[in-house]
Amino acid sequence: MEIEAKRWGFRGKQELNAASASTVRGYLNQIIARINKDNSSSVIRLGHGDPSHFPSFKTTPAAEDAIVDALRSAKHNCYAPSAGVLPARRAIADYLNRDLPCKLSPDDVYLTSGCNQAIEVARNVLSRPGANILLPRPGFPYYESCSAYNHLEVRHYDLLPEKGWEVDLDAVETIADENTVALVIINPGNPCGNVFSYEQLHKMLISIFLLNLRLQRQQESLGFCTRYVPMRVLGSTVPVLTLGSISKRWIVPGWRLGWIVTSDPNSILKKSGVIDSIAEFLNVSSDPATFIQAAIPQILENTKEDFFSKIISTLRKCADICYNRIEEIPSLTCPKKPEGSMSVMVKLNLSMLEDINDDMDFCLKLAEEESVVVLPGMAMGLKNWLRITFAIEPSLLQEGLGRIKGFCQRHAKKQ
Repeated sequence: MEIEAKRWGFRGKQELNAASASTVRGYLNQIIARINKDNSSSVIRLGHGDPSHFPSFKTTPAAEDAIVDALRSAKHNCYAPSAGVLPARRAIADYLNRDLPCKLSPDDVYLTSGCNQAIEVARNVLSRPGANILLPRPGFPYYESCSAYNHLEVRHYDLLPEKGWEVDLDAVETIADENTVALVIINPGNPCGNVFSYEQLHKMLISIFLLNLRLQRQQESLGFCTRYVPMRVLGSTVPVLTLGSISKRWIVPGWRLGWIVTSDPNSILKKSGVIDSIAEFLNVSSDPATFIQAAIPQILENTKEDFFSKIISTLRKCADICYNRIEEIPSLTCPKKPEGSMSVMVKLNLSMLEDINDDMDFCLKLAEEESVVVLPGMAMGLKNWLRITFAIEPSLLQEGLGRIKGFCQRHAKKQ
């Protein structure tokens, strides 16, 4: 006789399943699972935003030395203050102050475990019943996952490919209302590879001011064709939360050191309680490792400009390769050559391909046949597009794009 199973008071949380499936990792896991293990070709990953294991993208020895020095000093084995250690916050404020008319203080800087935790902090602080947030489309899907999990309504404004991925300001004005708590801008653009100019940012600022919105910005700081302008430069009119990290600029995403910086010269964030809420949330969340925090002043001070110049030169070379090779493939269209960041959006012309149903089907079959991994546009909110990451060894990029070209030729509709 079968004994009736005991009823336990716990069970899995379905909301987490849905949130996880819509992340970059969730999509990539599905695609990687389709790689044919019997295929002798090496796997080329053009869907990941982490170039740190490629020789051309090795971090500077100055950063490695700073970590070793902080660790061996035995002074940083303790818990850190919830906002972060003061020398690190002061160093970040000084580093960011180079381009600012309104200077930051250490009190404006809050350290986080990478940029993802900074997003989580901002979401939790801003969410309230009935609130909504404006996200770019295409955009970074982690915002979407966090917002859904925190019951923060997501509304999308479009980035216009025919205008070099400019913001559709008319759409912003249409979808914003009295319950809109923030507008997110990602600059340089992930996944589009664009860099907003001063004039574009200024037009956005006017719209934000007229709509009485709070601006939230994710900072990549890897522009290589267009001069990068930090939104903080224009932050005297509207309150700005800048989310940043050392992950991309120093090519160390695994070190998990990020920050939230408040630009609030008119004390709007302070009077509304947002500043206090950030500090209070950090009291009940995890911190970046103390020795990583302690290394930050030395990393910022000792990193030479030639390291950044070398990385930017390599990215520029890879962006040219990516754009030029895509131009050779009739069924793919790149509306704008990348100007920054590490990825680009490419339009998929399904009418020129047979037995390919959509962008996810393209990516699954590409992985199976060619051992090349790219990210479907649906992961970024733009169906039947692809996000291709070009921050890998140039020779591997050439090979990967060559395999994509061969795949598209095999699946091309017969004339």
